[in-house]
Amino acid sequence: MTPHDPSEPTPLRLAPAEERPPLTRPAMSNERDRHHRIALTNRYVELDGRPAIPVSGELHFSRVPRREWRERLQLMRSGGVTVVSTYLIWIHHEPERGRVRFDGGLDAAAFVRLAADVGLDVVVRLGPWCHGEVRNGGFPDWVAAAPVRHRTDDPAYLDLARGWYAAVARELAPLCGPDGPIVGIQVENELIDRPGHLATLVGLAREAGLSAPIWTATAWDGAELPPGVVMPVFGGYADGFWIDADAPWPSSFRAHFRFSRDWDDPGIGADVRGGEAPADAVSVPRAGASGSPDFPVATCELGGGMAAAYHRRPLPSALDLAAVANAKLGSGSNWQGYYMYAGGLNPADGLQESLDTGYPNDLPRFDYDFHAPVGAAGAVAPSHAALRIQHAFLAAVGERLAPMTARLPERMPRGDDDRETLRWAVRAEGDAGFLFLGHHQPFEPLSRVEGVRFEVDLASGPVLVPSAGRPPLAIPAGTVARWPLGLALGGGVVEWATASVLTVLEGAVPTLVLLAEAGVTPTAAVRADGASAPVLLDAAVDRGESVHRVRAGAAALDVLILPAEAAADVWVLDAPSGERMLLRSAAPLRLDGDVLVARSGEAPDVHRYDPTTGRFAPVAFAGEEVAGLDVTAELVRGAGMPKPSYGGTAARRAAPSPDELDAAASAHRLGGLGGVRAGVRRLLEVRWAGDVATLEVDGRTVADRFWDGTPWLIDLDAAGVAADSRVELRILSLHPDSEVHLPEPAAARRRAHDGPLGSLDRLAGRTATVWRAVG
Repeated sequence: MTPHDPSEPTPLRLAPAEERPPLTRPAMSNERDRHHRIALTNRYVELDGRPAIPVSGELHFSRVPRREWRERLQLMRSGGVTVVSTYLIWIHHEPERGRVRFDGGLDAAAFVRLAADVGLDVVVRLGPWCHGEVRNGGFPDWVAAAPVRHRTDDPAYLDLARGWYAAVARELAPLCGPDGPIVGIQVENELIDRPGHLATLVGLAREAGLSAPIWTATAWDGAELPPGVVMPVFGGYADGFWIDADAPWPSSFRAHFRFSRDWDDPGIGADVRGGEAPADAVSVPRAGASGSPDFPVATCELGGGMAAAYHRRPLPSALDLAAVANAKLGSGSNWQGYYMYAGGLNPADGLQESLDTGYPNDLPRFDYDFHAPVGAAGAVAPSHAALRIQHAFLAAVGERLAPMTARLPERMPRGDDDRETLRWAVRAEGDAGFLFLGHHQPFEPLSRVEGVRFEVDLASGPVLVPSAGRPPLAIPAGTVARWPLGLALGGGVVEWATASVLTVLEGAVPTLVLLAEAGVTPTAAVRADGASAPVLLDAAVDRGESVHRVRAGAAALDVLILPAEAAADVWVLDAPSGERMLLRSAAPLRLDGDVLVARSGEAPDVHRYDPTTGRFAPVAFAGEEVAGLDVTAELVRGAGMPKPSYGGTAARRAAPSPDELDAAASAHRLGGLGGVRAGVRRLLEVRWAGDVATLEVDGRTVADRFWDGTPWLIDLDAAGVAADSRVELRILSLHPDSEVHLPEPAAARRRAHDGPLGSLDRLAGRTATVWRAVG
């Protein structure tokens, strides 16, 4: 044996592989509720008979104006979402008993049909109780006040649930079945100890005429679920509003930044649970930390952002969200589900979760932006880019990835305080796999790791990354990556690469697109059939103006390595006529059928990659440029003195009442907002500081926001602002002694200010029209 060279770092290795259970098929989707496209195994989802990793994103149609549904769904799809998930929020549809509404913005069937038309499957979350930061958890007041044992098999409660399910079925049953767009149904939400009740609800939904190949239930906090009746689905958030204002960042959030076999999260929804188990609670196997042996590991609530409660206003970054999602993929997730993917607004005042209605948190009266990838005003956040590059990866290699086993390294982080150990994992099968890096967490940054070389055991032997003779790597903090191992393409094999797979562009010669990681030299080792050694491809190229073409023997493969800076601007869209990869400088992109569309105030700057030439070429658009808004603000009432507290508890302060806000808020009369114009969208950007702000239109509050240091973007058309509307922006200052938790940039501004903080820093109006690609 050759002695180990002390100058060469010891490679990082994987722990021994665990025995894998045989592939099986549950009765769900195979023996019952069979669907023509969707089926389950115990390891993965099958789409059209092939392994796949669906990506679901939450959008609540009753929180989004109906005229915006199509564009929001298209933006979700351009982000790589393949399934839209939505609550049917009972209190929105039947505030008065017997007067059920499914018209206008409550038309669930129209929403499902539209999603299908856009190219998305649908998961409906029926409740009856949903939470969703809604008053009574979504129960109408008359249900909440009913003399029944709620969320149990109390016959009186089941009668109420049966009526709700019957109303839903009248709308959605025609969209269920083997060819229907509804591929999943969730009953209840966050019910951890009543498996019998969950099974009863599934039965009631079936009796009403609802069906889907996949029935789910949330499985966090060690939920007890009825075996075989529902597929457990999990969650994972970077931070949350549901902990106390002064609480440190807890383990339940930290854990999601590490690769693991633990899928549980005891923190989600914990603050609204409590009480003794009811009589129908029985002892059954829990969904457990490691999932179910009968179903693939699936998530439904990876944080797509985070809502703000009055007492705590978290602000996860795009990198935070991407790191959590990547950690779940590397750990073995075979369904990536996000909450929320598209934010919105409550459809009326007083529908929010609040202390006054028995909940532990005060949420905004209207705002449910959630800092989601697609915000409440329809704008795209940086998280859209950070997540869509992962989803492009899944679209390209999901069929290969889904059957692969997740393997963890020999050396794992020792616990919450370990910032030095590199965070990585591998998913592999046979001689192929993917190496996942997730070396990031917020609040307590990780250390840069020097001298890194990986040794990964595949079926035919170990693979070194980078290979012997190449210098070892330095992995900076903030690295989130998916590197290929033994990826067969175009008659060749990418033995390893130190850049993430973005996509594979099909054609006479396939193009593998790799995306470099900041601070890591991108290299790919490509071996042609029969070659004795791989060809090493180095260095990213600016905007893809050149491409590495591998031609040797039977191998014909192009490899394009994009620089790390392209991550924010690259789009991979699955058009009916073929996949398109684009770079843009401004406007978010989407597909309307087969046509590339952007919403912008001026002609979009977009370039499309041509695999034949190996270059990006400009895309021409047709549209109309529109002038921006010249917004003015007149101070009509100065700020009064805010209170240090508006009630609540020491750890969870209450939000000011409307009267308290009006008594002390400054008022600014806004002008220059324009009027409604066909085809033109008006947005108002408000940069401000304080505690709570509201927008008043003709004396009525239509929007609100808790300050967290970020700009507030308001859709003026959704707010009902006409040319002659009287519009006021009101800002309540933040008292220096108010016990609310703020993100650090906002907290720093607060600390630097003497006395109450309240400021209108800047107003800007945006207008945009739809531009369509031509030629």
